Amino acid sequence: MTTHDLYVAAAYGITVLVLGALIGWILLDQHARRRELAELEAAGIRRRSDRKKTAKP
Repeated sequence: MTTHDLYVAAAYGITVLVLGALIGWILLDQHARRRELAELEAAGIRRRSDRKKTAKP
């Protein structure tokens, strides 16, 4: 393997690690936001968009 091959392999490896970390972070954050929404809805707080659907003209 040449120096160039090692550089390319390292660049791809770092990219895979960074993308994996970002995907993991997004999934963890999504889980936290869904849990927060569920807690708010359980407390009786509803979304504004839900009011428009249930409001009678």
